Amino acid sequence: MSLLTNVMDHSLDDGYAEAAARKQAEGAGGMPRTLRAKLGLAAGLVLAALVVTVGAAQARIAAPAVAKEREDLIDRIDRETEAADKLESTVDKLRDDVSARQREALRESGGGEQAELVGVLAGAVEVHGTGIKLVVDDAKEASTGGDGDPRETSGFSDTGRVRDRDLQRVVNGLWASGAEAVSINGQRLTALSAIRAAGDAILVDNKPLVPPYTVLAVGDGKKLSTRFQDSADGLYLHALQENFGIRTAISVEDDVRLPAAPSVIVRTAQPRTEKGTS
Repeated sequence: MSLLTNVMDHSLDDGYAEAAARKQAEGAGGMPRTLRAKLGLAAGLVLAALVVTVGAAQARIAAPAVAKEREDLIDRIDRETEAADKLESTVDKLRDDVSARQREALRESGGGEQAELVGVLAGAVEVHGTGIKLVVDDAKEASTGGDGDPRETSGFSDTGRVRDRDLQRVVNGLWASGAEAVSINGQRLTALSAIRAAGDAILVDNKPLVPPYTVLAVGDGKKLSTRFQDSADGLYLHALQENFGIRTAISVEDDVRLPAAPSVIVRTAQPRTEKGTS
C-alpha cells in the first residue's frame, strides 16, 4: 500500500518538477525579455506578414489575367469548333455531289438494269427490299478484361463485349449466305469497307459505332436467315451467346432500307473492251 500511496502523492517525478520550477524562475517559458530577442521576434512577424501580403497582392493582380486567358481560350475553341462544323458540312455536300455524279456515270456507262445492279453491289445507291435484321449486343454484365482492354487479341477473357472481329465474321457470313447489301447501324458497307477496333469503340470506315449493333441485310429473307444461322459464322455467333452472354436477335423483314455509302472511291479502273469473233 505504501507504493500506491507514494504514487498517488507524487504523481509527477521530482526531476520534472524541479526542471519546471527552474525554467519558471529563469523566465524561459514567457516572452523574450532581452531587446535583441524582442527585435528578432518583431522582425519575424513583420516578414511573415509581408510574405502573406505580397502573395495576396500577386494573386489579386494575376486573377484578371488568368480569367482573360481562359475566356480567350474558350472563344478560340468555339471559333475552331464552328469552323470545323462548316468544313464538315462542306465535306458532306461534296460527298453527296460525288455520289450523284458516280450514279449518273453508272447509268450512262452501264445502261438500264445492269447499271442499277452495279450501283447496288458497289453501294452507290440506296436499296430496299426483303431481308433480315440482326441485332448484336454486349452481355448484360459486360466488363473489361484483366488489362483493361475489352478487345484484347489473346482470347475473349469473359468480357462479354462484342469485338470488331465478331462483327467481321457476322458480315462475312451474311455475304456468303447471299446478302446483296449490308449495313451496320446505318453505315453501308462496300467492298472497300473496314471494320476495326480503336480502344473501346468499333469503327466502320473510321466512324465509331456503339452497341447495340443493328445489322441489316437485303436478300431473300427466309433463305438468308436460315443459311446464315446454319453457317460457320452463324454457329460462331451462337457460341458467343451461349458461352459469353452476347445478346443476339434475328428476324425476317418484309422491307429493309439501306442508305447509299457516303462515298465510293474507285482505286483502280480499266476499261473493258469487247473483242469480236471471226
